[in-house]
Formats: sequence, C-alpha cells, structure tokens
Amino acid sequence: MRSKTIIDLYAYWDELRGRRDVPDRGQIEPAHIRTLLAELFILERTPRVDIRFRLAGTRICALFQRELRGSAFDALWRGEQIGRIASLAAEVMAQKMPVVLCASALAANGDQVGTEIILLPLKSPDGAVDRIVGALAPLSKPHWLEATPVNYLRLGDTRTLDTEKASLLRRDHAETSPPRTPSRLPERTFSGAIRRVLHLSVLDGGRRD
Repeated sequence: MRSKTIIDLYAYWDELRGRRDVPDRGQIEPAHIRTLLAELFILERTPRVDIRFRLAGTRICALFQRELRGSAFDALWRGEQIGRIASLAAEVMAQKMPVVLCASALAANGDQVGTEIILLPLKSPDGAVDRIVGALAPLSKPHWLEATPVNYLRLGDTRTLDTEKASLLRRDHAETSPPRTPSRLPERTFSGAIRRVLHLSVLDGGRRD
C-alpha cells in the first residue's frame, strides 16, 4: 500500500473488525474518518447480483466528472476487464478478504495517472457480507487532474492482503482508529451521518441499518 488514504482506511477497517473476519457496516462512523471521505466509496450487491456504487466521494466523482451513485462498479473499467473486476469484487465479499488494486486512470486525450484502490468487505446485520467499503486515491496530481475527465480505469497489479501482517500498519496510523467509547452521531444511519459530514454523495433507498 502506497497511498496514505488507502493505508488509513485499512487501519480503520482492521481496528473495527477486531478478532473477526469482517466488521459490521453499522460500526462505521464517518466522523472518525472525515479526512478520507472524499476518496471513499461504498459498493453493494443488488438483488440482481451485480455490484453497484451506493455512494462515492466527491473527489472520485470529480475524477470521472459524473455522479457515480447507482452505477455499476465494473462499468468504470476497460471493456475486456469488466468480467475480471466483477469477479474480484464478488470474491472480496465471498472470501472476506481485502484486496488492493493498482490501476491507471485514462483520459480521452491520452493523459493518465496511476491510482491505488482498496476493497474491504462489510457485514450486514443479517450476517451476509454484501457490501464493500473502499477508496480510490491517485498516486500523483498532474495539472489536468479533475479538469479533464477520466474515461475509464485500466487494471494493473492486484494483491490480496495478509490481514495479520497488514495489521501492523495500525501502529503507525493510530490517528484513524476509533476511540474506545465513540460518541454517536445524532443521526443513527450511515447515510444520515454522511449527510451531516457533507463530503459524500448518497444513494437513497435500500436497507437501513
């Protein structure tokens, strides 16, 4: 992991899960990861068994210059890679294992920038692992970034994280860990909490925690 955003989100997810394989999605407190929200997204498995954005941070939407909520996660990728991306996201949920992706973000004029993406599984109250919290972080900031839209992502390396080894990152990034007795936000749902923070676009509807 190279991006601070990716490292910090992993450390937060790892702290929440404790000794379990996967944390509950209701544990996430946006106020505790306020600095990460603009590059954060939530994916959900729909009844049609495809994987779509439930919400996406403002920097991610600015990168593509369009609202991503409700759109298919694999639609951001080159056509020949769509099946592989769909399978990767499904495996993150099925195997309950975090994955880090390296990808190039390509604009129509040929400009490109390297990005790092993390996919972390989340559990529903009924026990199903049907959501992913993730982040997409550019590894540099060229002058054209957010002025010229990215058309698609081209997948590079992928890596399944060894959660035992990666947990050591928490010691160096403790500032993102939740307090032992976190104060609850007045709005109890995850979507409501994010509206208070005002850094993310939220897809209404669906299940509420």
